[in-house]
Amino acid sequence: MAPNPLFLSLLLGSWALVCAAVLWLMMRRAGTDRLMALLLAVDDVSTLIGKAAAWSIVVLTLAICYEVFARYILQAPTMWAFDVSYMLYGVLFMLAGPYALARNGHVRGDFLYREWPPRTQAKLDLVLYFVFFFPGILALCYAGFTFANFSWFIFERSANSPNGPYVFPFKSLIPLVGGLMVVQGLAEVVRCVLCIRTGEWPPRLHDVEETEKIILEQAEAAKTKGAA
Repeated sequence: MAPNPLFLSLLLGSWALVCAAVLWLMMRRAGTDRLMALLLAVDDVSTLIGKAAAWSIVVLTLAICYEVFARYILQAPTMWAFDVSYMLYGVLFMLAGPYALARNGHVRGDFLYREWPPRTQAKLDLVLYFVFFFPGILALCYAGFTFANFSWFIFERSANSPNGPYVFPFKSLIPLVGGLMVVQGLAEVVRCVLCIRTGEWPPRLHDVEETEKIILEQAEAAKTKGAA
């Protein structure tokens, strides 16, 4: 099936906007090494998109609260709450992916991984990116494009309720997020290469940390201080 012109234009326009944002943020870091400025600019874009998507939690909470009120107090359940809830959760889940990757926040076997030297960590990560990450994400981009393209041709509505809401804009996020994950994944590959060369992980942006990680860092710092 040929690409839907409107869908293709919006998708390419979105990717072009992301690339322009990365270049603009990179140029703003005038006093930073160009390669590091590029990596941090990619992190910035992933963070901005992830934090914007986080507001869908507020909308989702309000929608569910209204549905509960309408169903049990007014005895008039809505026909749109289910569709809205899964679409909002899907937006949050997908757009948080690049943000989590930028923060190195995805789940891994930390009890083994954190004990290895940085070069060993980087070598393992590099292999896993090319063996599992990129094949899976590129498959997501291809399948997601086909899936969303067909949805645009028929202006698909949800089948979960009569006169359900349109879902083709929601499905358009699949190939878009796939592209964002590819960009962030390339940035992580560069970090792995730099770590293999230098023996230290390049810096990345930080805003929040898991409590477990903070406790481990404090314990390591105390151990180092005691040994000194």
